[in-house]
Amino acid sequence: MPDDAGIHLTRTDENAAGIDALAALLGGRVGLDAVLSDLNRRGRRGLAPGRAVARALTWDREDRRTTRWWPQGISTSADASESEDVAGRRLLVVSWYAQRAPGEHDHPGSRLTFLDLASRRYRHVLLVVPEVADDGTVRLGPLRVHAGGLVWCGAWLHVAATSRGLMTCHLDDLVRVPDRLAGDPTRLGVDGGRVSSYGYRYLLPVRFAYRAHAGAADEGLRYSFLSLDRGASPPELVVGEYARHDQTRRLARFALERDSLLLAQDEEGRSRPLVLDDGGVLQTQGAVVADGTYYLTVSRGRSTPGSVHVGRPGALRRHRWAAPMGPEDIAYWPSTDLLWSLTEHPRRRWVFSMRRSWFGS
Repeated sequence: MPDDAGIHLTRTDENAAGIDALAALLGGRVGLDAVLSDLNRRGRRGLAPGRAVARALTWDREDRRTTRWWPQGISTSADASESEDVAGRRLLVVSWYAQRAPGEHDHPGSRLTFLDLASRRYRHVLLVVPEVADDGTVRLGPLRVHAGGLVWCGAWLHVAATSRGLMTCHLDDLVRVPDRLAGDPTRLGVDGGRVSSYGYRYLLPVRFAYRAHAGAADEGLRYSFLSLDRGASPPELVVGEYARHDQTRRLARFALERDSLLLAQDEEGRSRPLVLDDGGVLQTQGAVVADGTYYLTVSRGRSTPGSVHVGRPGALRRHRWAAPMGPEDIAYWPSTDLLWSLTEHPRRRWVFSMRRSWFGS
């Protein structure tokens, strides 16, 4: 790749062999319908601080308190489908990353949670990287990324991987670990036909990656958070950088192909940003565009309510205490004109919506 290629992404080959082998071992793919018919946890209504909060949900007791898993990214069935529902349900999907415990050499990486807004029922799905070893056996590894952003577009899920770019999954690749094949719930791997999956019943393998590149004179873009702008035609992926101190705080937009809903590529297989703007805000955790206006969630730590910055890059107005403490990624639901976000800190974890009209847009 030439040094003057600038900031761009390149798509890797699909991991068809590894995914097919894992599916064959587990009795075939089951898809999202199986997960949605088997939601095993239930959230509850919550009261979240934040001047702009319209509705708040929280997780069950275990997920509210865990210091093992930290929620980060959010997308919705309104991103996934123009009808704003999937399988007749209005859904949220959330990404989490695991923190390694002291003295621990391995950890489960990252996971997704599918949540039905009507019933508040949900289930976690572990993200995995399968491969076929030289001896023909299946190996199974975790996806170790921060997962700070998430976009569900059609059957595709794009997960932010910071300096590595994006990791992309296809929901038809979802597999279920049947009880008869379940192995050690404290580890991940395949041993003698049994699949250990940290106790997770459903696994979603990574199908391919969009690798991050930069020219010799460019500072590489950090893919810290993601959102989808369905108001663009075709839709566009909105990407941004979390920044502290003197780090860059750029916001970028990438075009999607109208039919495949994957990133558009040039003749040399590069996906280049349509826009790359350095007018972002320090400590931004998420950014979404609605009707041409940007909405950025900005965290001020565990104890101080978060802010939302609204406007255009370089001319963003701060709305203090609009969000609860620790706001993360953000998504937009067009028909309701609601912004959806979530918070990360244990015992202060909410999934919440904000009326866009509250910001005067």
